[in-house]
This record gives sequence, C-alpha cells and structure tokens, in this order.
Amino acid sequence: MIRFRFELYPLDEVSPWGSDQPRLHWFGLTEGWYWLEAGRQELLRRTRQVHPHPYIDYYLARLWEDVIVLTPEVLEPIPDDLQPFIASDAAQWTCDPLEFVAEPDEERSDDGNADAPDHPVVTAAVWHGEHNLDFGYLRNPPKIRFWRTIRGGRDEITMDWRHEDDGEIGFTADPTVRLSVPTTAYLEAVHTLNRELMDTMGQRIEELEHRRGLPGVDLNLIQLRREHEDRRHWFAKNLDRSPKTDWSVVRHVPACCSVTFNGPTPRRAKQSCEHLTGPASAHRPRP
Repeated sequence: MIRFRFELYPLDEVSPWGSDQPRLHWFGLTEGWYWLEAGRQELLRRTRQVHPHPYIDYYLARLWEDVIVLTPEVLEPIPDDLQPFIASDAAQWTCDPLEFVAEPDEERSDDGNADAPDHPVVTAAVWHGEHNLDFGYLRNPPKIRFWRTIRGGRDEITMDWRHEDDGEIGFTADPTVRLSVPTTAYLEAVHTLNRELMDTMGQRIEELEHRRGLPGVDLNLIQLRREHEDRRHWFAKNLDRSPKTDWSVVRHVPACCSVTFNGPTPRRAKQSCEHLTGPASAHRPRP
C-alpha cells in the first residue's frame, strides 16, 4: 500500500507572501503539511519535533507538481538487464558522472553544437536521476525513488527510501526502506493525491469567493479561479507524455554501479551537478 497524505492550513492561518504588500496566489494557498504512507512505514515524519503535525511543512503544490511530473518516468518499464542499475544508489557508484562533462571553455568535437548528445555516462546518470522524487527544497533531504518492473506476470512499482540522520534533521522511518506495490496501486495513489488536492483547492476558492478574499491580502479571485481550472488538467497532460528512453544509450553504462565505465577517457568535471537533474518545471504544462 502507498498513499500520499496531506492537510492544508485553515485559510486564516495561511502565510501571505511579501511584507510591504501581502499577496497570495494558488501556489501559496496550498500551504500545509504532508507525508507518505508506504506499507507499515510513515515516511516524511520528522524526529525531534514538538509540533502537533511533525511532517514536511511546505506547499502542497510543490509535492503535487513533482509527483505528476515524475509519474511518466516511473511508469516506463525498466528492461531486465537494467534492473541492477536502476536499483543502485548513486552514492555507491565507482565513477562520478560529472567527470564526463566538459567545461564550457574546453575544446569540443561537436563544433559547439548545443544539440550534440551527451556522453553516454551522463545520459545514463540523468535517466537514473529522473526517477527521484525531488526534495531539494529541504535541508538534509531524504531520497525517494520509484521505478517499474514487469516480470513473470507481475507489474510492480518499487519505492526506495534512503535518509541519514545528521543529528539535527531526521525521520522516524528506517534509514532504508524498499517495497514494491502493484502499478495500479501506485497510479491510484497519484490519482488520489491529484483528486483530493483539486477538490480541496476548489472548496478553498469557493470560500474565498464567498468571503470576497482575505482582509489586507492582495488576491485576484478571477485569476485564482482561472489558474485552478488550468491546473485541473495538468495531471492528464503529464500522463500523455511518454519518455521514449533510448535504451541502447543507457545500456552503455550498466556497470555504472559496480565497475568502471565503458567509453573514452573522461573529461574534467564541473563543480555543479544541477544540469544532471534539471528543474521539474521543464516538463510542466504551460497555460
């Protein structure tokens, strides 16, 4: 069993954005807390918290956006020969993919073509990272990854949780948790998250319209209603997106998690790995 759980703050407790001219919008109105039920584990429940709801305190819009953007990658079945690679932890790899990324001022064999393919090692690392649920907005964030396996008549999604308590930020769940659920159960969890958030926000907007906004807060009710109607279609639009992974490229690096990579001599590494993941917004539907 897997389930995304959340609660929103009451309207009068939502924190407006800005101090001089307080304002709110759809994203800001999703302020609340959330967690993930996985089997008998309650993930994202913090330790060392005296708060009545010791979970991730943030905007539900962020979790919702990241989950629906992630789902097409999760639903793409992983070939059997790449199962060890997708199941591996990047921290255990014997080679850093960044070593295969050229500095901007280095000589290039592709005549500076921005559309030239990345080194296969980088491509494989990006593909591996696209199965992560992004928690980069948190301090000492956990790692949660999902991938799909179809084998022997079984169609399952595996969820892998990892977190190290740094002495300040920790979670009540075990340091490592891995479980598999039917793909239909994962899809139901995502559908439920989408439906419950859309229903809750719809009710919230109706209340705001009835109250004619919030005292002292700049809130465009017409734009708020328009954005809500647009966001109601985001999940369906993302489900229509197919990753179309080039397995021949990813297969260049199945040994990434255990032995040295195949391919040419690696180039000097960049200091930042931001390009390996990219913002979730790159795949989000636009108005």
